[in-house]
Amino acid sequence: MKQINRITTTLLLTGLCYLTAQAQIKKGQFSGRAQKTLDVVYDKYGGAENKLLIEKYPFDENFKADYLNNNEQAGQQKKYAYLWPFSGSFSAVNALMELSKDKADHQKVLDQKVLVGLREYRDEQRTPVGYASYINSAPASDRFYDDNIWLGIDFTDSYIQTKKADYLKNAKEIWAFVKSGEDNKLGGGIYWCEQKKESKNACSNAPAAVFALKLFEATKEKNYLNEGRRLYEWTKTGLQDPDDKLYWDNIHLNGKVDKAKYSYNSGQMLQAAALLYKLTKEKEYLMDAQQLAEACLSYFFQTRDGIDFPILKNSNVWFHAVMMRGYISLFEQDGNRKYMDIFAKNLDLAWHKMRDQDGLFDADWTLEKPKKSKWLLDQCAFVEMYGRLAKFGY
Repeated sequence: MKQINRITTTLLLTGLCYLTAQAQIKKGQFSGRAQKTLDVVYDKYGGAENKLLIEKYPFDENFKADYLNNNEQAGQQKKYAYLWPFSGSFSAVNALMELSKDKADHQKVLDQKVLVGLREYRDEQRTPVGYASYINSAPASDRFYDDNIWLGIDFTDSYIQTKKADYLKNAKEIWAFVKSGEDNKLGGGIYWCEQKKESKNACSNAPAAVFALKLFEATKEKNYLNEGRRLYEWTKTGLQDPDDKLYWDNIHLNGKVDKAKYSYNSGQMLQAAALLYKLTKEKEYLMDAQQLAEACLSYFFQTRDGIDFPILKNSNVWFHAVMMRGYISLFEQDGNRKYMDIFAKNLDLAWHKMRDQDGLFDADWTLEKPKKSKWLLDQCAFVEMYGRLAKFGY
């Protein structure tokens, strides 16, 4: 009982100390926090002549990339980050470039760092061209449709901001790869992995809908709008929980559904719904987005003693960053700052309580079990979140 009381007291004090600090926070600080964190990322994870980044800092000899679903590849010691965490740097720089009135400095980082490193993952040996999960100088690695979709979204965002034709060319090339991952099994839908066509996942279909809708915004070509709507409806029909309206992870070819729920899956359907409303003005999509926004708040956040706002539950931080994209897209349509304010308070807490002496973030929102080695993708996610909210005055 004494031990429990000590833990409770510690959490209460943590919350009270934070609330005291919170009162001193002024609007407009997130831009500086985003830039400062990006500078730390390149200082600690960068330095390679090929502009690649390491995956963990300090380097973790025991790290295995369990997200690959490939024990052989995950067990190999890797000098550099896999594509997925590396791609987080693309989203991070994009967020800062979108924020900046003078985009030249951040576009220089994009062109001379991010995209130079990204070329190391570009796989032209297999057709169609796509990006592999590890660099080309290593043995051939699996290619994931969702990894490529995140890149396609970023290339499209970069094009929308700058109108640089090469960005759109790359986005369309990725779209061709993504489309190669769809067949008629289960009535359509995009697989997760090119080499393991066993399941069709929310993480490869919800963001594909977003990708298509952004390509429509960039090109005004109607087929992209149709594709975005179709992929949205396929995902909603096959992977939405009818009870709480959140999204399950995947459906196997035998029809079995993996009912795990992750914030980025529901978050991408939230963003797709908001974009569909923006582009079509059909009210059903706005209603979908608003209903899903509340469902995400109920499921992926929790209350904590001593803190007067919902705290993000422990999960992949980048998943939460992707969910936040959905909330931003919804805000741009209905003007409700409720969810943005909640994210801003969480990020303010993280700035004061979750950084180490190097300025790197831990991923534990409970503040109880910080880890010595920090993951690249977590850091990029924080850069993105601070950068995206800074655009709205935070």
